[in-house]
Amino acid sequence: MTMLSMEESLDMPLREVLQRLQDRIMNVSTYFGISTLKSPVDFWVYQEILFETRPDYIIEIGNYCGGSTLALAHICDQLKNGHVIGLDITHEYLTEAARQHPRITFIEGDACERFDQVRAIVDGARVMVIEDSSHTYENTLSVLRLYSQLIQSGDYFIVEDSICYHGLEVGPNPGPYEAIEGFLLENPRFEDDRTRESFLITWNPKGYLKRV
Repeated sequence: MTMLSMEESLDMPLREVLQRLQDRIMNVSTYFGISTLKSPVDFWVYQEILFETRPDYIIEIGNYCGGSTLALAHICDQLKNGHVIGLDITHEYLTEAARQHPRITFIEGDACERFDQVRAIVDGARVMVIEDSSHTYENTLSVLRLYSQLIQSGDYFIVEDSICYHGLEVGPNPGPYEAIEGFLLENPRFEDDRTRESFLITWNPKGYLKRV
């Protein structure tokens, strides 16, 4: 990826900006030295939501090396509240720093198949969910239908990478964006809180779902 200064990039089309950010996120970005496939702009919004809502549990579906999971746990450390449940098909890539953090519990397996196990852990507590798994339409909608049951009024279910074919030509099509639209049509208890997209650039368009 050729590096350009901001001054050199001022007239660059937004689609090219997004692609350059995507390349940076996917190939370079780290948290505490751990590969972390997250938009830093969106993650800033996450910490704003966490400070405002202070959930007892953050359920992160899709963990890879555990960089974002560890970052969420560090936010909980500062809030002096909260625990992260990390779900993924495999945790073979997790770093020891993530595995050993006392505020993180990792569960291996399909998120939908592990739902009853997760529900028993959270047991009516306040929850925020971050969905970052396969991004297929079918899987995203299934996760939404199940895990939305855990969200209380005023709290959030965040669906990541709805930018697929809605800003970047990557990933499944249809994908998360279409799953979000389908879910909202059948579930009036949630709304897409687009005030959370006020940085303009987001990897989660329509993906900040708030329980009303």
